[in-house]
Amino acid sequence: MSEIQNIQWFPGHMTKTKRKIQSSLKLVDAVAEIIDARIPVSSRNPDLAEIVGSKPRVVLLNKCDMADPNATARWIEYFKANKIVAIPVDCKSGKGLNKFIPAVKEVLAERIAAWKNKGMVNRSIRVMVVGVPNVGKSSFINRIAKQNRAKVEDRPGVTRGNQWFTVAKGFELLDTPGVLWPKFDDKVVGEHLAFMGSVKDEIVDTEQLASRLLEFLSVKSTPQFVERLKLAEVDYKNMQGYELLEVVARKRGMLISGGEADTERAASMVLDEFRGAKLGRITLELSENM
Repeated sequence: MSEIQNIQWFPGHMTKTKRKIQSSLKLVDAVAEIIDARIPVSSRNPDLAEIVGSKPRVVLLNKCDMADPNATARWIEYFKANKIVAIPVDCKSGKGLNKFIPAVKEVLAERIAAWKNKGMVNRSIRVMVVGVPNVGKSSFINRIAKQNRAKVEDRPGVTRGNQWFTVAKGFELLDTPGVLWPKFDDKVVGEHLAFMGSVKDEIVDTEQLASRLLEFLSVKSTPQFVERLKLAEVDYKNMQGYELLEVVARKRGMLISGGEADTERAASMVLDEFRGAKLGRITLELSENM
């Protein structure tokens, strides 16, 4: 996966976004950081803590319906131990979003009390929403604002420019474009982001990516993985990734002329089914490994 490791993924608009976040921090009271519950480490921007500084923060573990629920519960405890309020959510269905405003008020409790002491009873709470591309920011805003104003597309880098949304009486959100770090210094981070679709498939070798993903999934070995890919009678745990991809192609009837396995088509299918949680609720990064 060296081609992922060496990607320079920092287009001009993302450089501007980093500056916009820094300049807009004075307009907000807190920051909502959306991450992918399946890869809570890789889907965080390592520069964000420095950018945000002392501004109160709430972490939302999005796509929790696709992640291992036990792993998500452990991640919530991990953040709590590090004095960060975190909540599991599913922005598409709205699950867990009713806890978001109370969580923000919890981290701002002292400031809200100070505002009241100064007579600022009706002061609006303003929160900036941040996250790497394709992590679900627009889906979150659309759900919580109950209107389809933020553009949602299942590909990285769609949102542009800052937008304000009133989501409740006295509660406003500031949307920002996704920020991804300049370079994948850690090969595993690059792989995990590519698995989830946060790196455009056009700039990676999908067969190599799917082969590597199958190696991960063969270790996790969920019942859905075995059933959907028809691996019940296959010694898949002792196969290399590409060999397994060929088996999957044949098992799913994906052949080209001459009876060869259509590994390109099989790769796209494996990635799509993984990203749609059809291969099981899987978390690739566990808090106990931190």
